Amino acid sequence: MQKRILSIAITAIVIFSFFSWNCTKLDTTDIGSDLLPAVDNVHTFDTLININSTQGFFSDSTYIGKSDDYALGAINNDPQFGKTNAHIFIQLKPPFYPYYLGNSGDTINGFGAGLDSVVLCLKYKGFWGDSSVPVHLEVKEVNDPNFRDSVYKDNPTNYQPTYSGTTLGSTDVDVRKMGNFIKFNNGRDSVNYQIRIKLSASWAAQLYGRDSIAANGSNNAFYSDSIYRRFYNGLAIIANGSGNGLIYANLADTATKIEIHYRRKNNGKVDSVYSSLRFNSSVAGTNTVAPSNVSDNIIRNRAGYPIMTPTSGEHFLQTAPGTFVNLNIPGLAGLSNRIIHRAEIIVEQIPTNPVLDENLSAPNFLYLDLKDTGTTNKWKPIYYDLNTAQFYDPDYKFAVPYIANPIDFQYFGGYRRSKNDAFGNLIKYYNFNVSRYVQQIVTKRTYNYDLRLYAPFNLAYPQYSPSLIPYSNNIAFGRVRIGSGSNPNYRLRLRIVYSKL
Repeated sequence: MQKRILSIAITAIVIFSFFSWNCTKLDTTDIGSDLLPAVDNVHTFDTLININSTQGFFSDSTYIGKSDDYALGAINNDPQFGKTNAHIFIQLKPPFYPYYLGNSGDTINGFGAGLDSVVLCLKYKGFWGDSSVPVHLEVKEVNDPNFRDSVYKDNPTNYQPTYSGTTLGSTDVDVRKMGNFIKFNNGRDSVNYQIRIKLSASWAAQLYGRDSIAANGSNNAFYSDSIYRRFYNGLAIIANGSGNGLIYANLADTATKIEIHYRRKNNGKVDSVYSSLRFNSSVAGTNTVAPSNVSDNIIRNRAGYPIMTPTSGEHFLQTAPGTFVNLNIPGLAGLSNRIIHRAEIIVEQIPTNPVLDENLSAPNFLYLDLKDTGTTNKWKPIYYDLNTAQFYDPDYKFAVPYIANPIDFQYFGGYRRSKNDAFGNLIKYYNFNVSRYVQQIVTKRTYNYDLRLYAPFNLAYPQYSPSLIPYSNNIAFGRVRIGSGSNPNYRLRLRIVYSKL
């Protein structure tokens, strides 16, 4: 059974706090209710308008901030969407230079220290997929000098540095046991929600032998950041083996580190201690340590799966790096003027295997924006409905933001909900409130734009700003097969509740 990241919100306080821009990305979202005016067909009416829809695939890549949760794992059994592999590449560094193990002056040769082990630790933050299948991870060494030197730029999800074929360590992660405490350091320390991978004795000895005992020695990789990076480009955590899910790890967390366990003499007695190398996100010069480089390489292999050959009645939405659906609603252009009480786009899941749909669940959030006019392929936020309490300008012609911040999900919608379909199947669905946008079309005859439906990790409108706007999905978290505009049972549609003038 799929492990849920956080509990479903069950109180009004949790619901209220959930609908904020800065909500935790791993929240589940089966909440909400519909508040539609009663249709009596005397004063208030409703109508359904057809939506023309086509499948699309993003060709660009996604950038992940250094403080975000990174995906790691393998989807090997998804008969609808294909396979996914997510690998992490990371540099973990000393906190200062010249670096020494233990206390100042406690160098290797002078105090009888001896190496015990070196352990790579990753802070576990959550999981998406089938938790009954352990995820196999292997650690290798990055040997790409460009990865070492590219410390000032973020890497997209299609970037993969080269790495050695030698395996330094491996483990099979059973995420169901992540809450169990693991004891180490002779039982004096314990930790849970941490992935621990013991690295090979030979590589550990190389790292341990780089202590800064001598400023001019041949092994003093701990003497400065530039020397350290010539010895060590980083580690690759590769997920090419078993598994049917994605682990989420936070690399900026202090629980992510390389632990160097060794022995030293303390008041004449041998004492077991450890020192840590961690992810550094600070600007170079603050502590003479350049920022660590990091990459989350996510590979989608869809060849030969239904996602590549959808029928006329279905579409496939996959959270970034993923897919999208183009929407065209020609019936809006000729709609007579009326009072729009509610206009909502309804998106429904086509059920398949209920166990599969639960394990490889639908995205927490979908998003809807507009295709801009003109010859260039540009997009912009939808007018009016992202937050009715804010004035924002999707055309960015005025001295106001081009997008609402925060987006009012409680009004606009787009969050995942559950219901039973006409056949008794439990399905997920999404509603988008576009009432004000539609009102402007029918009253002022504003332009009827094509739309784009997708499950983003970040929102990007480069014609206005290079900045990425965080959205409420974790990277690669979620996928759903939905009905198209021609599906007879799960039709993608626009419902309008209105009154005549």
